[in-house]
Amino acid sequence: MSEKSIYLPLQNIEVNANTLKIIAIVAMFVDHFSRLVTEFGSSERWIAHLAGRLAAPLICFLIAEGHHYTSNKKRYIFRLFIFAIVSHVPYNLYFGLGMFSATSVIWTLMLGVIALAVITKEDWNVLVRMTLLGIVFIFSMPANWHYIGVLWIIVFGLFREYPKLKVVIFVLVALVFYILPGLQDMGLYASYRFGVLLTIPFFWWYNNKPGMRNAFTKWGFYWFYPLHLLLLFAVRLLMG
Repeated sequence: MSEKSIYLPLQNIEVNANTLKIIAIVAMFVDHFSRLVTEFGSSERWIAHLAGRLAAPLICFLIAEGHHYTSNKKRYIFRLFIFAIVSHVPYNLYFGLGMFSATSVIWTLMLGVIALAVITKEDWNVLVRMTLLGIVFIFSMPANWHYIGVLWIIVFGLFREYPKLKVVIFVLVALVFYILPGLQDMGLYASYRFGVLLTIPFFWWYNNKPGMRNAFTKWGFYWFYPLHLLLLFAVRLLMG
């Protein structure tokens, strides 16, 4: 009996990378759009935030998959760097942040790939790798999902071939660094953060296939992220 058949009741379900990407994009849009049409602390906002928690873990998972499959890691990192720059202003405009106080999750994703590339360089000195990882974590601090996103990308990449261990460590990172601190700071309202755990079945259903490959599926997410933030910012201005 396979590992998946033991832990996955709906074992016949399969999803490819494109499907996961669409789920993440929809979840993210719902979460961000809810800030325009719901009140903070409302049940509607809580539900939207719960659904929105699907986005970050799925995207981190896909980024780790991208690191595994890409034939040119430097180009992959550079692409993320460019879109981190492109997304910086839209992110801060929509969330009302200072232009030099924070930046978007794309920066976190880029640093996650760098961290994964560094940690898998087995021919590098351990001290050098640990020092570089420390620098990566420091640079991630101003970004959305900061070191949590970096840790998830490392976990998904390092334990790619060990599904049970990958999920266990993913849950531990979520509990220790995200869910429990949120409950401590915001009380029961922060229980929406348990939504990150709703991604676990999707890790099992993932069939290791990219889905349709074309320019749209390759570049769609990169452009969607800054453009949807600009769109929502424009809607906010129109709403007064």
